[in-house]
Amino acid sequence: MVRETDKIAARSESVTLFLCGDVMIGRGIDQILPEPSDPGLYESYVKTATRYLELAEAECASIPRPADLAYPWGNALQELERVAPDARIVNLETAVTQSNDYWRRKTVHYRMHPANVGCLSAAKIDCCALANNHVLDWGYAGLEETLATLKRAGLGPAGAGKDLAAAVAPAFIDVPGKRRVLVFSCGAHTSGIPHSWAATHERAGINLLKDLSNRAVQEVAQTIEGQRRHGDIVVLSIHWGGNWGYHIADDCRSFAHRVIDDAGVDVVHGHSSHHPKGIEIYRNRPILYGCGDFVNDYEGISGHEEFRGDLALMYFVVVSTATGELIELEMTPLQIRQFKLNYASDADGRWLCDRMNAECGRFGHYVEAIGSRPFTLRLVDP
Repeated sequence: MVRETDKIAARSESVTLFLCGDVMIGRGIDQILPEPSDPGLYESYVKTATRYLELAEAECASIPRPADLAYPWGNALQELERVAPDARIVNLETAVTQSNDYWRRKTVHYRMHPANVGCLSAAKIDCCALANNHVLDWGYAGLEETLATLKRAGLGPAGAGKDLAAAVAPAFIDVPGKRRVLVFSCGAHTSGIPHSWAATHERAGINLLKDLSNRAVQEVAQTIEGQRRHGDIVVLSIHWGGNWGYHIADDCRSFAHRVIDDAGVDVVHGHSSHHPKGIEIYRNRPILYGCGDFVNDYEGISGHEEFRGDLALMYFVVVSTATGELIELEMTPLQIRQFKLNYASDADGRWLCDRMNAECGRFGHYVEAIGSRPFTLRLVDP
């Protein structure tokens, strides 16, 4: 990373990215928004999305219905206003559709009514990564409507499309007076994505990697080479790994290193884990192995409490427009409560600080706490 003494000058020639993990605004959260979908579900034990709302209210307090479209973002909106990032990138883990053609070989199905797409616009999101294990929950008609709805709203989708060429194509974010940000989205089978969801030359779907081999790296490199212009900042958003646990598989680490070395990726934006995982800085490029959940309807659901899945992080990544190298990485801890993002307490912020120190320390990086209300974390070298 850039030395502390050089950061002030470097920021004038930088791009600030907001990144986060899974934004799951379907199911229970969709039910509190102005135009909820049909609440019917096809899960083993839960048959209506309103049940997730009941579980959450039993855990905390009543949740407004209908809630304003900006409601789920809570204090995150204040942080976005404070930092004013140049580009805002999320992993959207829900279909945006009225389709009833649920995927019958899956047990969980997320959807948000298209009329509620303003929930994403409320946070001024620039790009929604879609190569994940929920975007096709409501079939190909659901995917088609999701893509059309996001495009109409100016919410640049990446990672899914009408065919393979569309699925591998990036979202382009123009930063006035600076550089373009290119977001490529892909997924791995390890995150639970069905093999049949892979886009082909003849079929719609997502940009699904066959594996994390050197051949996969070269395919990513070829895709990026075909779209990148000199000076572009390249983000690779990847949905990989299981939901719980801090272990980072060797093939994930090798793949992340290789896409930086061979494909020229500047930021690896990993997600799928329900809690934040470690961060590695490799050749002055950040690898976020797992950004954790950001918005979900899990309140009142027991299990895995030791991972504190109710705590979330906003990642603000500052990179040089000249080199693409990392200048600074700060994180704001939040807590999901009443289906809304709230500033984490100092105690919860320090818990996250200690946890991230343990995980980032494996790579020789550490996290320090700065300020209060909002409590902020900063990644630092030893």
